[in-house]
Amino acid sequence: MSDDTNKPSGDGKPRRRRRRRRRPAGDAPPRENERAAPAPARGGVPASGSDDAPQKKRRRRRRRPREDQPSERPRRPARASQPPPPAATDDIDLGWDDEPPAAPEPRPAPAARADSHDDHDDADDIDTSIRYGDDADAPTPEVVLAADLPARPAADEDDPASAELWDQPEPAAGQVANVIGIKFATAGKIYRYDAGDAVYQHGELVVVESDRGPRVGTVAVPPRRRPHTGAALKRVLRRPSANDERTLERNASDERNALRAAREAVRKARLAMKVFRAEMAHSGKKLRLYFTSEERIDFRDLARDLSRDLHTRVEMRQIGVRDQAKMLGGIGSCGMELCCSTWLPEFAPVSIKNAKDQGLVLNPTKVSGQCGRLKCCLVYEQALYAEMRKGLPKLGKRVITEIGEGRVVEVDVLRQRVRVSHVTGDIALFGAGEVKPMFPSQQPQKKKKAKPSEPPSDPTPEE
Repeated sequence: MSDDTNKPSGDGKPRRRRRRRRRPAGDAPPRENERAAPAPARGGVPASGSDDAPQKKRRRRRRRPREDQPSERPRRPARASQPPPPAATDDIDLGWDDEPPAAPEPRPAPAARADSHDDHDDADDIDTSIRYGDDADAPTPEVVLAADLPARPAADEDDPASAELWDQPEPAAGQVANVIGIKFATAGKIYRYDAGDAVYQHGELVVVESDRGPRVGTVAVPPRRRPHTGAALKRVLRRPSANDERTLERNASDERNALRAAREAVRKARLAMKVFRAEMAHSGKKLRLYFTSEERIDFRDLARDLSRDLHTRVEMRQIGVRDQAKMLGGIGSCGMELCCSTWLPEFAPVSIKNAKDQGLVLNPTKVSGQCGRLKCCLVYEQALYAEMRKGLPKLGKRVITEIGEGRVVEVDVLRQRVRVSHVTGDIALFGAGEVKPMFPSQQPQKKKKAKPSEPPSDPTPEE
């Protein structure tokens, strides 16, 4: 068998070739134009190529044209189609001897239906001579509004339809909620909650969600719809019912008993701590005890013994002396109730510099409060003192007055006066504008940074 038997044809499929029978040894080779007769088949039946057998007509395979070569087979002519409509011609396309096409006739106006149910009860009010919505080239008639519409307001007057919107502040981006302020102590921090669609008044008791379960609080800020961004607000559940009121009374009694038992347990354990307040959760399943101490104390055994005796979960929290005074309350040196227990929601940092700027005597009993720390009221007027002290000389500075040279020995910030001790030994009071510093402060002026100069276009090489 030859090597090109499976040679692919033009259409990519292998082409089959006829096999040649081998000649037996000793036979003469056939001539060029003479074809060898096929051997008889087994069983005496003549082969298909013999003269006795009927000849079968061989079919010729039609070769498929390659994709890159066009087919030589002629295609059938396309069916006769209707001629396309003549294209519209403009005046520019017309010749000098062509006639312009006739203009299309306008469509007749649709006749009004006799049984039409329209909003107009009176058909005589409709002008049938005016045609709306047709395809004619005529301009559309102007639409005239009805006369019963409200008149346009003057330029200097507000539009009554949107006057209320101008008074409201512009809402910020975020989710709008009915935000309400709730506090759980008289001077405690105000927390924001979602009141939903309910309306509550200032000072009203409500039951809200909290991390410790349902809790009763007081309305500090009435609800108002405002934008809110951040985490979702917790909800106001309801107003306290009769069952909630009985629960509050029972919890108050349990708090007194728990505080008495805790103090007795601390005394027996001889711990250096002071338990001063107990809070029972609204569900009655958790008790929180507050105490103060100057050092860290291991109170795990104490909490375990109290949980066994009180049959509830006990949590102990250590706080500072400022928070203790805020929870207990008291009377200050001014004769009024403590600010922290009446209206001050948070503490501000106070330093001894505030007392020096205000000219107070640095006596611990004068500048300390009920808690033993610096008074919170020292911060209230600090900004005013700092503003009024700007035009006054500092204490101990040398100044020039109408009498002569001297040194400042006292400064009255509120009255804007200074007391000067002169060289002669005289001491006199002067206003802020009557004294001048002997050595005015010469603060070095800040040098302006020079702009970097542009490099020369043709730099000279260094020698």
